[in-house]
Amino acid sequence: MSTENADGDASPSTASASTPPGGPVHLLVLIHGMWGNPGHLAEMRRVVEERRGQATPERGPGGEVLHVLVPETNKEDGTYDGIDWGGERVAEEVYAEIKKLEQEGRKVTRFSVTGYSLGGLIARYLVGILHQRGFFTSVTPVNFNTVATPHIGLPRYPTVLSSLFAFFGPKLLSRTGEQFYVVDKWSKNGRPLLEVMADPNRLFYQALTLFEHVRIYANAVNDVTVPYPTAAIELEDIFVNHVQDGIKIEFDEEYAPIIKSYTIPESTTRPPKPRPFTAQWFKELKPNRPLLPPALQFSFPYNVLIYVLTPVLIPLFLSLVLTRLSLASHASRTRIKQLEKEETGTQRLVHVFATLEREVEDAVVDMFDNSEGPNPSASERTLSSPSPPSSSSSSSSPDAKELAATSKGATLTREERQSGLVLNETQRKLVRWLNTLPGLKKELAFIHPLRNSHGTIIARDVKRFPAHKIGEGVLRHWADHLIL
Repeated sequence: MSTENADGDASPSTASASTPPGGPVHLLVLIHGMWGNPGHLAEMRRVVEERRGQATPERGPGGEVLHVLVPETNKEDGTYDGIDWGGERVAEEVYAEIKKLEQEGRKVTRFSVTGYSLGGLIARYLVGILHQRGFFTSVTPVNFNTVATPHIGLPRYPTVLSSLFAFFGPKLLSRTGEQFYVVDKWSKNGRPLLEVMADPNRLFYQALTLFEHVRIYANAVNDVTVPYPTAAIELEDIFVNHVQDGIKIEFDEEYAPIIKSYTIPESTTRPPKPRPFTAQWFKELKPNRPLLPPALQFSFPYNVLIYVLTPVLIPLFLSLVLTRLSLASHASRTRIKQLEKEETGTQRLVHVFATLEREVEDAVVDMFDNSEGPNPSASERTLSSPSPPSSSSSSSSPDAKELAATSKGATLTREERQSGLVLNETQRKLVRWLNTLPGLKKELAFIHPLRNSHGTIIARDVKRFPAHKIGEGVLRHWADHLIL
């Protein structure tokens, strides 16, 4: 079954419509990201239904067939309302879908969820809610996957643009922005929601340990929206200077752009910076990836016109964006106040869970805040490459030797090559905690050159941007590695 969208094109309904009557169901929930809608996951849904869906002979251990649900109540401007409210909305849709299936004589016996970008954080909150309500006592949790999800929030780099985003993000993205930048005070004692969700002694983390299969996908390079360290839950961005550092990439032949393995040279020689206005200097000015987004990449002579008008277009564009974000953020905060006033006989999930967290917070917060956390070596790395060296909190900027090397040309060891990534202590704690998840698997995609690989990794809009087809290899890998 399909529905007509605003343009008159056929689009899939939010849940699988050809599920045969009777029999057990493996429910797979797909959750989109910030500013998103179910259409952003159209390719993901198509790939999984073609490769693992009802038309295939494959069944679960109890004869389950795959049934896909793409929630749609938390979409577009609704994504400003926070991870917690988003998780609540999705939970309500999950229960509504299960009830609908039961009315058709079907029973959900297995459950999986995949979240893209913000959707991955909402998925983590969702499974905490389900676990708290006893959902997994009768339904088996099977696959938990995220794609390009900011698991430790949005990190900072030592650039003006990154600093501006860190300053304006919490203000212009409402509750979600505060949670993205880990400046919210979700618990009674002021702990951010992402910290509570990563705590091994909380239901969110414990719910993740129930899943048979936990796998996260991250862009190694060019993800301007959700950089590698937060999507892959790492302390360092080892790929940020991959060209200068000479990192060798080997692709998975069947699932490119998925990386099969990578090699980081123990040392590398960076050439000296060329003298200004020489031929080499002008050559290095040329970017190794497009400066403009796909929608603004025109051929001659229109590209020249775009560049000539840039001094006018940029201020105009920024003014429109800031106005739009400010209005949406204001509407979101008004909406949240109204939601928090609503009290029904069945108290809203966000309040139920927050109350449970706050009741035990006083007794344990000091112990956890002073703990270094478990040894992160418990997580399983699937790439055949040594782990990059971790840096301490004092090593967030290049040292004198590296600065000298960039000006004169010198050989740098792996320890001396630094990304400039800035993580606060809370984010470092999240890395340590989340890397203790049993059986955690990490897959990296290398999509280069590209201005922003964030949408490409899930082939988000192949009709408008043909380059997004590159991400289909990631989707095939994800679908083929799901356990039914």
